[in-house]
Amino acid sequence: MSDAPLTLTAGKTLPSLTVKSWILKLFVKADAVAWVVPVGLLFVWQIASSLGLIPVNILPSPKEVAQAGWRLTLSGDLFTNIWVSFLRAMAGLVVGGGIGFVFGFANGLSKLSERLTDTTFQMLRNIPHLALIPLVILWFGIEEEAKLFLVALGVFFPIYLNTLHGIRNVDPQLVEMGRSYGLSSFALLRRVILPGALPSILVGLRYGLGIMWLTLIVAETIAAQSGIGYMAMQAREFMQVDVVVFSVLVYAALGKLADSTARFLETLCLQWHPAFQD
Repeated sequence: MSDAPLTLTAGKTLPSLTVKSWILKLFVKADAVAWVVPVGLLFVWQIASSLGLIPVNILPSPKEVAQAGWRLTLSGDLFTNIWVSFLRAMAGLVVGGGIGFVFGFANGLSKLSERLTDTTFQMLRNIPHLALIPLVILWFGIEEEAKLFLVALGVFFPIYLNTLHGIRNVDPQLVEMGRSYGLSSFALLRRVILPGALPSILVGLRYGLGIMWLTLIVAETIAAQSGIGYMAMQAREFMQVDVVVFSVLVYAALGKLADSTARFLETLCLQWHPAFQD
């Protein structure tokens, strides 16, 4: 490709902008560069499968995995199980994230509240929540409550810690300035403290979304009658490796979608923040 200056109209050029650099900038701006590695890996995977370097019973080719996904789509099983898993994930996020946000906010504002609860939370945080699965099954059986409890517990701590951290790191001079301007306590929370803590809260949300899907994968593969994890376990019993791999890729796609949603919220809510401006 030529490095000659790009001609816009007759007689007009952009002296410092070449065709190659213009395409490169457009490529980067469109965020397409983020997909170079995943697409490249798929390409290498397909070639290795076609050459017989990867046994089909170990890892089917991307083409076979895509065909399995198409069959599940036509049968309706794919969207049914995705919807069930999505509802479980959102329920756990709302419950665990909501409780984590409330306690993070309360402990960030009140020393008394922190002394009463933070030590307990820190002890519980150091227990891997997935290690509680046997106990959770004894408590709730294999019903929905068990999965909701595990997801909510996993989401709780990242949102709690980041909310607490965000509240504690709000610039005290801004708080003092708000008070000197006569803001009420509620207005101070809404216009100074919450916006100041929002970057950290959204980081907690982003981290919590990752934990949410991780927990749901484990919970659904152990005890479930529906959902993506159940679909994968059913496929395992019938040695349908392509369906198992497709289920894993669905989890990865949902995780990426959740992360992109969190990044969109950051862009939307933090337009005033220099770190989130183009």
